[in-house]
Amino acid sequence: MAAEKSKRCDAIISEDKVHSIGEKALIEMDVDGINEFDVIESIVNASEIQKTVRSTSPMRKHRREYLYVIESPNLEGLMIYSKGKFTSEVGKETYYFLILSKKAS
Repeated sequence: MAAEKSKRCDAIISEDKVHSIGEKALIEMDVDGINEFDVIESIVNASEIQKTVRSTSPMRKHRREYLYVIESPNLEGLMIYSKGKFTSEVGKETYYFLILSKKAS
């Protein structure tokens, strides 16, 4: 199942489909000095999704909402941690990034 989800992430990113980065993730990217290209490279390089967790957020839109954790390097070898979810916006599947950061070595 993890490999299947990773392929979904790859397809959304590599086919230039819709992906969205939340405000908190943008702040975390700025603090860590990473940009959207680093994130895309990391997702494309991911061989699997490390963990799938059920969202406990009171702001979730559905009763069961899953978050996907990916830890993978960009092309320069910098490990990037991301957590996101699949949503459907205007009839298109979107991968929404909630958290993005450099992984401490």
